[in-house]
Amino acid sequence: MVHTTMRSVAVLGSVGLVAVALAACSSSNSGGSSSGGDTNSGAGKTLNVYIGNNTQFPAEQKAWFDSTSAKFKAQTGATVAWETFASANDELTKIQTSVVSGQGPDVYSLGTTFTPTAYATGAFVKLGDKEWTAVGGKDKFVPATLGISGPDPNNLVGIPFASRPFVMAYNKDLLKAAGIDKPATTWDELGAQAKKLTTGGNYGLAIAYKDGFDPWKFAWGMSIQAGNPIIDGKTAKIDDPTTKKAYDTYFGWLTKDKAVDPASIGWSNTQALAAFAAGKAAYFPMTTYTSAPTLDKSAIKDKYAYTLMPTIPPGATSLPAGGKEAASILSGDNVVVADYSQNKDLAFQFVKMLTDPDIQAEYFKIFGNLPVNAQSAAALKSDPKLTVFTDASAKSVATPFTGAWGDTQLALTNVVVQSIPDLSKGSVSDADLSARLATAQKAAQSAVDRAK
Repeated sequence: MVHTTMRSVAVLGSVGLVAVALAACSSSNSGGSSSGGDTNSGAGKTLNVYIGNNTQFPAEQKAWFDSTSAKFKAQTGATVAWETFASANDELTKIQTSVVSGQGPDVYSLGTTFTPTAYATGAFVKLGDKEWTAVGGKDKFVPATLGISGPDPNNLVGIPFASRPFVMAYNKDLLKAAGIDKPATTWDELGAQAKKLTTGGNYGLAIAYKDGFDPWKFAWGMSIQAGNPIIDGKTAKIDDPTTKKAYDTYFGWLTKDKAVDPASIGWSNTQALAAFAAGKAAYFPMTTYTSAPTLDKSAIKDKYAYTLMPTIPPGATSLPAGGKEAASILSGDNVVVADYSQNKDLAFQFVKMLTDPDIQAEYFKIFGNLPVNAQSAAALKSDPKLTVFTDASAKSVATPFTGAWGDTQLALTNVVVQSIPDLSKGSVSDADLSARLATAQKAAQSAVDRAK
C-alpha cells in the first residue's frame, strides 16, 4: 500500500547484529507461543500492529482500523494498537530497533518485495504446522499468493494478506477515436499508440516518474521479459543492455515520444491516476484494482477498462529466448509475526481474522485489494472486470528472493530519482544513464555479495 522511495539502508550489513540481538531477545523473552490460543485470552492485553499508511484512502483506512479493532476485541478481549509507516526505510528501521530492544510491534504488514529483506533479518516467526493451523490452514489461501512468503516451502515467514497484480487501464473512447481497435500488447506498440493518442491536450500515457514505487517495476518487468532477472544467483545484472533499453523506453515516452504530460516528472501514482480519471490520458500502466473505486466515481466511469500490461520487451515482437511472460510482479502484502513478541497466540488469532472470508471481502470492497483467501477469491470469479486481474496474477513473476533485493530495488529506483533533473530539461543523455546504471550495478552487487 505504500508508494514511497526505499532509501539507502545497510540492510544486510545489519543482519548479523539483528540476528545476535534476536537470539538474546528470544532467550530472555520466552513468553508467547506461536500456536494460537483461547478466543478470550486477550483481556487486558494490547496487540501492536505495524502497517503501511494508505494515502489513497486515509479516512477509509481509519474507519477500517476502528471496525477491525472492535471485532478483534469482541473475539479476544484484546486491544489493537495501530501504527503506520510511510516508507520501506521506516519499516526496516522499526524492525531493527525493535529487535535490538526486544520490544515493538507484534505484527507487521510487509509488501511482498520487501519480504526477502525482512526474512534476512531473522526477526520473524518461521511458520510450521502449528502456526498454519492457528491461522486456519495453508489451504485457505490462493496458492499463488504464497509464492514470495519465504525462500522455499520449508522456510516461510509471510502469511498472505492482500493481492495486487498490476495491469494497465485504458480509455476506450480515446482509443476508438484514434482508430485503435485493441490495446497494445508489446512495449513498442504501446509507445507508437501513445504518440498517436497524444492530441488535443490529451496524452497517450499517464506516468508517475516521481513515485517511489512505480518506476523500478517498469525497468524490472521489461528486463525479465528480455531474459534478465536483475539478480542471477550471485551476480547483479543492472548494467545489462536489456535494462538500459528498459530505462531508455521508460524515459523516452516523455523525452522522445512526447506522449506524457511534462508535469508527470513531479507526479506520484495518485496524481497519474487523477489525470487518467479526468480523461487526460489514454493509458495508465502499472495500476491495480485499487484504482477502481476512484475510476468508478470519475468522469470516465463508463469509458475505461483494464488489460494486461505488455509482455513483449522493447525492441522485440515476440518473447525472446530466456524471457519470461511477466505481466506483473508478484505483488501484495504479507503479514508476519515478530519473533520477540510476547503475544504470539494473539498475533496468530489476529492474522486468522484478517485472512478469514468476511474481512477479506470487506477489505476488497473498501480498498480494491484482491482477496488471498481462496473462498473469497472464488466468489469474485463471476465479475468480468476482474478477469484481467486473475490473468495478471497467473502471469505474475516474483522478484528474486534474496536479502539483497531491498538495496537492489533502491538502486533501480535511484536511477530514476537521479534522472529527474535531466527529465525536467527534456532529455537523459546516454552517458549519464550509463553512469547511473554503473552506480546502481555496484550497489546491487555489493548487496548480493553481503547476502547470505
